[in-house]
Amino acid sequence: MWHPGSVDRLKQDARAKDRRGPTAGSARRSASSRVGDPESDSPRVGQYRPARKPAQRVGEDRYRPGGRRTSAEPLAAAWKPKDDSSEKRPAPKKQKSTFARFVRTYGWRVYALPILAVITVLVAVNTATSSPEAGTGSSGEVASGDTSSGAIDGGGGIPENPAQPVNLNVPTADLPSGGPFTQTGKGTWHIVPGSSDVVGKSGKLYTYTVEVEDGIDPASYAGDDSFGAAVQGILSDPRSWTWNGEIRLQRVDASYPNPSFRVSLTTPDTTHRPDACGFQIKFEASCYRRSMGRVLINLSRWVRGAKVYGSDMTGYRQYAINHEVGHALGNNHVGCPGNDQPAPVMMQQSFGVADDYVAMLNNIPGGDKGKVAADHRVCKPNAWPNPTPPGQ
Repeated sequence: MWHPGSVDRLKQDARAKDRRGPTAGSARRSASSRVGDPESDSPRVGQYRPARKPAQRVGEDRYRPGGRRTSAEPLAAAWKPKDDSSEKRPAPKKQKSTFARFVRTYGWRVYALPILAVITVLVAVNTATSSPEAGTGSSGEVASGDTSSGAIDGGGGIPENPAQPVNLNVPTADLPSGGPFTQTGKGTWHIVPGSSDVVGKSGKLYTYTVEVEDGIDPASYAGDDSFGAAVQGILSDPRSWTWNGEIRLQRVDASYPNPSFRVSLTTPDTTHRPDACGFQIKFEASCYRRSMGRVLINLSRWVRGAKVYGSDMTGYRQYAINHEVGHALGNNHVGCPGNDQPAPVMMQQSFGVADDYVAMLNNIPGGDKGKVAADHRVCKPNAWPNPTPPGQ
């Protein structure tokens, strides 16, 4: 059945075809062929054809799932991004132990600390079980109880460097009043020139030098020669240590390299040093210090003496030299043998000649506890190892 609109539609299609021309149609058919359009390349006259979606562009094929990219097309991201949950993740690290974390943090210190702790314990044990370095000498001098580094007094002694000094009421131990003396020297000594023949007929030979600390005013002790002559005269006396034929003594000078010991006149401040006599008990004292190889004669005592000797300065000086050299020869402290008897030269006569006073000094921490009993015995001062010369 003929319809008036059909003619109009045919004319419109024809005019549209003429406007497009053969080139546009050919391009459309080519594009439709490339994208696989199943419909006919050109419409039939009079046939109704629904409107089609615009043809897919050539480059869009590469975005279709499963599509293959041609060599002429640029690189493109994958259609589906990777699922992060599907990726292979590294196995979780094992939790380190507390010790492992400690080692990682502090490194070599972890091993050093136990070693230091062991060393500390060993030092503490050794300190607690070893003998103290300094002890009270028989003339009030501080003599060491450690036979490896001080005077040989056969046991413990007063520590050289205590935390607190010990204050004792021993009136006979105080330094008497008297002449002036140099309080502080230089801590070095010079040898006084002079030597002697060997004194003593038999026994072990001990050599010694006479020395004076640098920095002492000579007026206080009458000079080097006076001190040297006094020491040599005392040790050469037959009442001294050569009396029993077991010891020989000889003074030597600077040409002798290694004397057995050095008799050294020394200022108070130098004798107070921890590496010398120490100063735990606040009484001036002399001592023998084996580690120094020195008999340290305290200048204050050499000038003023001791109360039990009174004005007898010669007697006290004889005692001081014999007592401290006695430590160098290996003799120990002793007490009073009986009332009114001569005090042994190895009794601590600078502090007194009463056993009760000496025992009080020895009973302080680190002292010669038990060496002298508080038995109320009181002796008389005596300066010699053998007060009665041989043959008398």
